[in-house]
Amino acid sequence: MLSREQIIDTAVELLDAGGEGALTVRAMTERLATGSGAIYYHVGTRDELLDTATETVVTAALATKPGGASVTPEEEIRAVALALFDAIAEHQWLATRLTLQIIRNPIGPVTVGIFERIGRQVGALGVPQAAWFDATATLVHYILGAVSQNARVDGDTSDVEAGVDREEFLGAASRAWQELDPDDYPFMHAIVDQMREHDDREQFLTGIALVLDGITNLR
Repeated sequence: MLSREQIIDTAVELLDAGGEGALTVRAMTERLATGSGAIYYHVGTRDELLDTATETVVTAALATKPGGASVTPEEEIRAVALALFDAIAEHQWLATRLTLQIIRNPIGPVTVGIFERIGRQVGALGVPQAAWFDATATLVHYILGAVSQNARVDGDTSDVEAGVDREEFLGAASRAWQELDPDDYPFMHAIVDQMREHDDREQFLTGIALVLDGITNLR
């Protein structure tokens, strides 16, 4: 018997394979060997299925817990941030849907789940309650902005090919930067090697550390 979980898993598979454009009622019915009525019955419209797929992936990421007997709020924040980072790296379509959820549906489970998980740790850091929202929103905005930057967003019309090799892309960018006039762009010349050799996850964690340093100063 067809289940709601089967439908959601199939939707995620289609999204992973081809982005939002691949998620059609026809593709779903062919993959599941069922009629459209069964899909609508279990999950509703296509937009509702997209929201449910997003919620499913994000909920799994938010369930990630850091190891160790005694975990600090900073470690909790890093764990959930990296879980979201890895989720978007694995599911490229998620960047767009996650951003839309935060913007359009502040009362939805995705927005509420992310803010609750991170906000509790902000409070545990000793931040005054009057600054909880601003501090948490700053962290959430950094996390989502940074992880989305590393994903190919649906609707991207740039000439960067999907699946392009990262090393090749960074190498081409670094060569272009090196061709800039060093008198006009001294900073770009100074950081070109760092850009070409940087690790995305390490850079992401550095940003988290910088934001946390600023938040802890609110105490």
